[in-house]
Formats: sequence, structure tokens, C-alpha cells
Amino acid sequence: MTDHYGIPVCPILGVDIACVDMETLKAFTAAHLKELSGKYICVANVHTTVTAYEDEAYRAVQNGAVLAIPDGGPLSSVGRRRGFAGMQRTTGPSFMQEMLKEGYRHFFYGSTEETLAKMKAVLEEQYPNAVVAGMYSPPFRPLSAEEDEEVITRINEAEADFVWIGLGAPKQEYWMADHEGRVHGLMVGVGAAFDYLAGNIDRAPEWMQKHSLEWLYRLMQDPKRLFYRYFHTNTSFIWNVVIRKK
Repeated sequence: MTDHYGIPVCPILGVDIACVDMETLKAFTAAHLKELSGKYICVANVHTTVTAYEDEAYRAVQNGAVLAIPDGGPLSSVGRRRGFAGMQRTTGPSFMQEMLKEGYRHFFYGSTEETLAKMKAVLEEQYPNAVVAGMYSPPFRPLSAEEDEEVITRINEAEADFVWIGLGAPKQEYWMADHEGRVHGLMVGVGAAFDYLAGNIDRAPEWMQKHSLEWLYRLMQDPKRLFYRYFHTNTSFIWNVVIRKK
């Protein structure tokens, strides 16, 4: 059995998915937070896992993470069928919210100025223990080397315990891998978590989350953008994982 930092992993389509539940993830993070500064956690789902299966460079980024946690319900279901009984879905937004309950320092990188402002208001009201050490909305273009160094300095001066990256996959994972060892704090790519917290996007009802149907709820909200992605990745996942056992 292989493991990452002492956590067992279940290889799915070549990606080492961490066999955790939320309590295990929280305990692991709390115990190792300082030594994990400068490293990153990927939030893995069917889309990112199929993308990694088809793209060797992205697969290396996923497997270079401290952990690739099972955000997608199908990943944890496959893990349990393959012998990891305690493996449960651990979503990026839920993990971020759990950490916000504690007295950590947080930096938020991604999304728009408007969304960050709305999220900050929610954080101040709902998570009084969280310290918002900083926020940054990058422009919708590649940063110059000088601009990137300025951002790194800004993040590091904030002395954050967590650096939450909300750029969407696969951009956020490449960003974290590229900044590994340069950014202080544990980086976690959380996709749409900023929009959820700001109230821009509604999360699926709890019963849909529990039955691995959050993807369907998101599809209903944004069918034009997400239909092809879900059609391709879901069918590829079923063929390669469920039928071919990869």
C-alpha cells in the first residue's frame, strides 16, 4: 500500500487519491500545518481525475500534492469498493469552511474584487475566529515575472497558515505546483468555494451532496458551460474506472 505523508492512497486512473474522511483530514492538517507550509493540497473530482489520466503533466501535478482529497463522491465510492472502508467525500468548500472555524490566518487568491468583498463580509459575520490575512484578485491574463514576485511577497508578508486558491481546475493546480516552496502557507485549490461563500452560486441541497449529485445541480445552473465537460469526463470515468477497473 502506498501513502502520502502517512495517509494511505487509492490509485484511480493513475492519480493517488487520499483515503480520508473529514475528521482524518482535519486532524492531519492540524498536526502537520507548519511543516506543510509551501506545499499544496489538490481537491480531486471526476473531472480533474479524468483530465489527469489524459494529461501526463497534470497527473504529475496532482500526484505532487501533499494530498489529493476526494471531493467527488464517485472517487470515495470507488475507494471503498477497493478496500478503503473509511474513505469519504471531503469537498474543498467544506474543508475550507471547517478550517475557517478555527483560529488560523487565511489568504484568498482568485476570483473577482466584487466576490472577494462579498466573501469577506460573510467571513466577518459567520467565522469570527478566522483571521483574513489578505485577499488578491489576479487579472484575467498571465502575470509578468515581476508582478508574480510582488504577489508572492504580498502573500508571504500576510503570514497566512492557509492560502486558498480559487482559480478553477486545472489552472489552480498548475499555479500551486509552480509556486511550491515559494509561497508560505499551505495552499489548497478550492475551485468555486469563493463563489459559494460569497453567495454567487448556491450549493446543492444536502441530500444531493450525500448522493453524489452535486455535479447535476451545478449542471442545471450552468448547462452551456458544463454539459460537454460532464458528458466527456463522466462517460470516460465510467468506462475506465467502473468497467476497466483502472
